[in-house]
Amino acid sequence: MSPLDRKDIIAQWAFDTRPILLRFHLWLEDVEVERSQPEPVSAHTFAPRGIARCIAMTSAATALGTKLFGQFGEGAGKDKFSYNQVKKSADAISAYSMSEGLWYLTRSLPENHAIMVCLGEGLMPKSGETPEMGANPLLGFGRVYARPEVAQAVDEEIHRLLNDPDHRWNQFYEALRRRGITVWGAAVDTLENTSRFAEGQPTGPMTVFHLFDAPLTVTRPYEAYFGCLTVPKRVADTAQQRSVLLDWVTPRSTVMDLILSTYTGILPRNVHVWTLAGKSRHERLGSLWEEWRSLGAHLVDETWTAPTGLQVFTDSGTYAPTFLVRSWQENGEPHVFLCDGYAATAEAMQAASLSEVLDVDASMTVLSPTFTQPIHQEYQLMNQLATAENIRNVVHKHLGGADSPDEVISLYEDAIREAREAHIPLGRRSLRASDLMPEKEWSVLACSAYMCDDPYTGNPGVERLSDDRYRVTTRLDTRRASSRIRFTFRLKDGLEESRLVFSPLLVRFMSGIDWRQRPVKISDSGRIRNELQTLISQALDYDGPKMTVCFSRIDEKIVPKDKQAIIRDVLLWYKDQHPVWFNWLDLRE
Repeated sequence: MSPLDRKDIIAQWAFDTRPILLRFHLWLEDVEVERSQPEPVSAHTFAPRGIARCIAMTSAATALGTKLFGQFGEGAGKDKFSYNQVKKSADAISAYSMSEGLWYLTRSLPENHAIMVCLGEGLMPKSGETPEMGANPLLGFGRVYARPEVAQAVDEEIHRLLNDPDHRWNQFYEALRRRGITVWGAAVDTLENTSRFAEGQPTGPMTVFHLFDAPLTVTRPYEAYFGCLTVPKRVADTAQQRSVLLDWVTPRSTVMDLILSTYTGILPRNVHVWTLAGKSRHERLGSLWEEWRSLGAHLVDETWTAPTGLQVFTDSGTYAPTFLVRSWQENGEPHVFLCDGYAATAEAMQAASLSEVLDVDASMTVLSPTFTQPIHQEYQLMNQLATAENIRNVVHKHLGGADSPDEVISLYEDAIREAREAHIPLGRRSLRASDLMPEKEWSVLACSAYMCDDPYTGNPGVERLSDDRYRVTTRLDTRRASSRIRFTFRLKDGLEESRLVFSPLLVRFMSGIDWRQRPVKISDSGRIRNELQTLISQALDYDGPKMTVCFSRIDEKIVPKDKQAIIRDVLLWYKDQHPVWFNWLDLRE
């Protein structure tokens, strides 16, 4: 490529993504694009070129800002409370950066289009976490990014969907179509592998954003666990040829037989099975591990080196391993990699939707948010509860006839109720990504940006090139097309000033900046509304355009009392000094 052609590419990318670059005060110095096909990804997807590029740029900016200003590694060796606060700080930076980028790219959206977040990650505690560790800052259900009039129209329909029991998903979807509004759904994890980020691990942390050409059929905030099995597409083809049903429920001995039939000469020890690992998961996954071991398969652990030359990790991160699900030759022997076990809802849907992109077959099943029993027993119980008239009796019987604690019964009652209210399909043998889509034909644009090295694709994390210059790698994937994009950025304002650019206003105020001495802009109104939705979504009530912050619903383990007092003082000051700009805000204890 000639120097002039290279300059043209940089200039075109800078033009297409200028809203994002301007928002984050970044100077684009270089762009390197590697494609698996001659055409750009946007030529194969529903999103126009400008939107696809802005999504890649937003993800890259989120990865950069989080790595630089999210307290990377500062949780190592800390007590549980301090460690948790580091995680929440990182989640806040990543969620805020992603939200800001999405808001600014809406100026490139077609006039009647909107992006609606349908699934977010961070509502529930994961294995080994206490309850307060689960309520993390996130982009969750109902966040809408569009031109103001379109956003207001979509917000009205979402409000009705949430509050009118007679207004179901079909009515919501039809109402949008009658208004001539096209909604693209999104599944978002702004910081995958938060624990590894807080500990300063060299691999794992990344930003994941999946954009669908329609909203997912989810009707309210929802997060639980889904059982997941992802195998190479060739194995699924073999199953189809043999009229064998292959999904998450299929006995693993049958899965192994299909693998051995698909890849001539493969040895069971070269079947590499990735699952989450660790003592905290033994009760849930121990029986699955033993099933694979008895078949001679290799259970991947953290001593195993992937074909990329990097050691994998199994303590978290169920999305990234999907990119390694394939076969390869090593020392003349065939090897195959697959993923099994469970994942949180957003990650499970993101990984399953890659079946539209990669040569993989992914199936899921609904589990509860708090299960502790072996995973296949949990599946059987949830399937029975889906059609049960008396949940208490079913739980009693499932647990061997013993009197089940009321707390356990209540958890399962809540799990079934929440799944039904969110329109999650229950009582089915298994689910595919298409079961959460409104149309049979659907498409996804998947974007990943890497804060740290990724052992499954070999992509590097954020690289510091010199003072204020950084390289960030992103990946765009859609059906029959993918590209790796490496951006070289320069921080226009230097490191310390850039910290303010990437930090939420409320976080800056909580860290000691005096809001009364700072020049107020009309944009502060929208920024603070956005930040409240990201930081303390569980403490908000809505009445039309009005938002009420209910401080009694903020757990002090999530936001300490002294920080809550600062937030209250800030909001009261803004309401008093700028009542017109903040007429949407009310406060309640």
